[in-house]
Formats: sequence, structure tokens, C-alpha cells
Amino acid sequence: MFDDATAAVEGALAAGAAYADARVVVRKQETISVQNQAVESIDRSEQAGVGIRALVGSSWGFFATADLSAAQRAGERAAEIATASAIVAGPPMEFADVAIVDATYETPHREDAFSVSQSEKVDLLVGVTKTMQDVDGIAIATGNLTFYDTEKWFISSQGHRIHQHLVESGGGMDATALGEAESQRRSFPQSFGQYETGGYEVIRDWDFPNNAQRIAEEAVALLTADELEEQEMDLILEGSQLGLQIHESVGHAIELDRILGWEAAFAGTSHLQLETLGSFQFGSPLMNITADATLPGALGTFGFDDEGTAAQSVDITREGVWVGVLSGRDSAAIAGLPPGGMVRADGHGRLPMVRMTNVGLIPGDSSFDEIIADTQKGVYMATNRSWSIDDRRLNFQFGTEIAWEVKDGKLGRMLKNPTYTGIGPQFWQSLDRLGGPDEWVHWGTPNCGKGQPMQVAHTGHSAGPARFKNVRVGVGA
Repeated sequence: MFDDATAAVEGALAAGAAYADARVVVRKQETISVQNQAVESIDRSEQAGVGIRALVGSSWGFFATADLSAAQRAGERAAEIATASAIVAGPPMEFADVAIVDATYETPHREDAFSVSQSEKVDLLVGVTKTMQDVDGIAIATGNLTFYDTEKWFISSQGHRIHQHLVESGGGMDATALGEAESQRRSFPQSFGQYETGGYEVIRDWDFPNNAQRIAEEAVALLTADELEEQEMDLILEGSQLGLQIHESVGHAIELDRILGWEAAFAGTSHLQLETLGSFQFGSPLMNITADATLPGALGTFGFDDEGTAAQSVDITREGVWVGVLSGRDSAAIAGLPPGGMVRADGHGRLPMVRMTNVGLIPGDSSFDEIIADTQKGVYMATNRSWSIDDRRLNFQFGTEIAWEVKDGKLGRMLKNPTYTGIGPQFWQSLDRLGGPDEWVHWGTPNCGKGQPMQVAHTGHSAGPARFKNVRVGVGA
């Protein structure tokens, strides 16, 4: 595979490129879906190909092919595309310096998911959907598992030679209860499943069977629960919901290509301005966020990004002050910043672009029980149901599957259809209690969309329970 990547780079250089890199990617994927104890689908697929970037003047050219025997010609085509683009000249393209390495990386994992029999995986999903269906009032019970095994061989004209083997596993289940005029749904571990780097041990560790009855009973109970009334009060978020809050209101806003105006698809641009980097008060002193691609088990963890930059941890906010961005070698050079190693592509057939790694909060020193006990009037919301945010990542509204009233330091009645709304920096500045490391989870987002043609990235968001003061809740759609 290194020979194919090298041939692609040599083809691009021979056709006039000043710089070129190539990625040979082989990805296996398995997805199993079960509904109401019946197998809906079992899909196994494998894709392979090479993608080549070529730089001519200030312009990139990209070409990809599934025919590895045509790698050299593909490199030539990438350079030809770059040459055509360079007819309309732009400012000189510079690359921030990175270490040139010959390296390998493999995701730590204990159990190869592709070696676990499909019958064992199906039995797990059939069993948990039966447990959920056995709860009176449940109409639909679903479960799914997905596994990825990806190998990459990267070569650059500067001398990089990197082989990576990335292993990712995840899945989820949900129960839907039907009432006379509504339906309610509860999910586990979060609304679109939980995904991590690792093997089949990820599924075993989350223990689906012992959570199936609980979420089904909660879905049924929601049918007769009270609605959350519109008001302003303290808001306590469960970890997975806080992870999505980070993803939408922080993660996309700190992508340097959006800040520079290079990218606006699927999430708009950003309200952040580079001239305020290092001074803008994004949140309270408890808001310490990093983009850390080295966290064991987190979904946005790898050895090197798709430009050959080593995985690293970058401070994003420090005591609430915005101090860092998500960047690649070209965008970092323009901004005068060190490259963060955050450029990835969705397979061999897409151009690498700035993506989130593991954008998460550093834990605080409170526990969930302490946060509840310290809250006189508030609401605790868990598990995302809906979200909406404007194209500058400022004004947002989220809905969750379930909530509980918090009164005089105790959890009270269950509430349905809960929502909350706010403006990003104002919301983060209201953060006043944060759970500690014992309750921290590297929540995985397997479906982050960006770009046109759209690319899907796997990202992580470390979070636990947290409290925000005086938030508008219960706002109708």
C-alpha cells in the first residue's frame, strides 16, 4: 500500500505539483439492526482506494480512485486539477511546519469485533428488544450495532510515511411508547448510540441488557408526565446532552476554516473573530475545554491526522477565555498558529478538511448528587431529542427526551418534552457547577456532517453533569 501511495505522489510531482500527499484507505464496516426482536438488516462492506492532494501555486487539486493500479495516473490528475485552478491565482499557500515521521499507530483494543460471531451480536439485540417490548405500553423497540476497522497508509512529498489501524465500535437501543395522542422515546446510552475507539469490549462494558427495562419503563411513564412550563431557572444537564451542547455551540464555532470564511456548509460560519483569540470571555472560569486527540477510548482519537500531523491536546478555552482553534497546516499558517493536527477526510474519496477531534470539558470537583443537593429550584435534563442553532453558532434551542424537577435539593417529578434555549457565550458564562472525573464519559458523535459533498466525521466530547444558572426552559417550538 505504501508503494501505491508513493506512486500517486510521484505522479503528482512529475505533473508539476510543488507538494503532494496520498492516502490509501481500506475500511471495513459491519452494521446490525433489530426491531421488535426481528433482524432488519445485517450489512458488511469493505472499501479501498487512494486519495491524492496536489498543490500548484496557491491552489489544491484532489483526485481519488478505487483502482490502486492507477495510483500514478491519479496523482497526475490531481496535479492537472490544481494547475487548472491556479489560473485564478490566490495568495501564496504556506504550510505550518510539522515533524516529518516514519511511524505506525494502532487503536488499543481487547476484542476484535469482526471476530465476534454475528449470532452473538444478533442475540444481544434480540434480547434487549424483547426486554423492552415486555414492558406494557412499548410499541417499538430497536437496537443496533456498528463496527469500523480502518487502515491508512500516508505518504507525503516532504517525507511522511505513516501506517494507522483505527478500530471503532458502538451502538444503541431505544424504546417508543404510544399514547392516545403522542409518543415518547427513551434511548441508551444516548439518542444516536454511543461510539468509542476500541473493540467489542465497548459493547460489553455498556451493559445493554441491564438498562433495557429501565428505559422502556421511563418511555411509558413519560406519556402521563407533566409538561415543563416556560420559565427561567437553574438547568442541570446530563453528560451526553452536555456533550452535544459542546459539539454544537463550541466545536463548530472553533473550526478555523469557518472562522476564516473558507467553509459554511452544514453549520454556517462562526461568531468568533481571530483578533479576539486570547481575550474573548467565552464562558465562566469552570469552562476549560481541550481538543485532545490522544484520549484513550474517545471516538476522536488517532495517531496522526490526514496531513501527517501528530495527534495532540490543544487548549480551546482556559478559565472561560477562548485561547485555541481547530486547524490544519494551511489554515494555521495563515493565522500564525501552530497546527493542531485536526484535518481528516471521510474515506479515500474526500478531500481532508478541519474536523473536531475530542472537544471536551476538563472535569470539575462536584458530583451529581452534590449538584442536585445544592439546587433549590431547577430542572435536570437528559438525552438529546432535538436541536437547533443559528449559522453563527450563537442562538440555540435544545430538547431532551426526559427531565426531572429539582426542588429543595432533591429530584422530584418526571417532566416530558423539556426544552432549553440560550445564546452561546451567555450560556457558558452561567456554568457554575461541574461534575468530577468519576462521572466523566467520552461521549462519541458518529454522525458529524460537514462540507459539500458532505463528509461524516467521528468526534468525541468528554463531559459529565453540569449546572447552568438562570436558563430559559420550557420554551415551545
